[in-house]
Amino acid sequence: MKPAIAITLRERTIKETLENTSYITASCSIGGNEVIKNGTRFFENHGTSVQEFLLSVYQYLGSAYPRFYKMDNLSRLGWLTAELLLRDSVAPGTYAPEDMGLLFCNRNSSLDTDIRFAETMKTMASPSLFVYTLPNIVMGEICIRHNFKGENDFFIFDRFNPLFITFYMEQLFSSGAIQAGICGWLDLIGEDYRACLFLVERKSRGQNLLFTEQHLQNIYLLQHG
Repeated sequence: MKPAIAITLRERTIKETLENTSYITASCSIGGNEVIKNGTRFFENHGTSVQEFLLSVYQYLGSAYPRFYKMDNLSRLGWLTAELLLRDSVAPGTYAPEDMGLLFCNRNSSLDTDIRFAETMKTMASPSLFVYTLPNIVMGEICIRHNFKGENDFFIFDRFNPLFITFYMEQLFSSGAIQAGICGWLDLIGEDYRACLFLVERKSRGQNLLFTEQHLQNIYLLQHG
């Protein structure tokens, strides 16, 4: 009986491991006036300012979303990266709104917009800029666009931190807080901008990479050097 019990326990362990495995099913990066989706260059427009470049990406996508023009540059960057990440990657309605979460990190918080807002205070403070003087506002814009209502968190680090991202996302998965999520790096200050977001699911499909620190790091370095 002991061998049979051992086999049963081993099969159960394998089953639980597989059930608790997460996958990177899509990735999207925007930086250096280029857009890369799943390792393939999707769009480029060199010789333009960050604002001009983000607008050119939006126009290239053919999106009709008037709110885009009201956003600050950090929100535009995040909105576009998430839009491209999800396009042809996961069908609308695949997950309940409460089951889709967001986890973003960056270095400069909302400093780019904070500086712009501070400049307007010399004459008349701009309410339209003040709205964006928190880094997590970009999450709100993405959630409005895609009807996400799950857990969302924004953390500040000196640099891209794949160890923290994988640890935190796995905690959200194991606790049942989310069933799928978007995570990654989203930073912008002046003309220096960099976004690298990942769609993570329990399902093995799409890019079909195990959700590990090393895979996050490899994709980030491949797309950003």
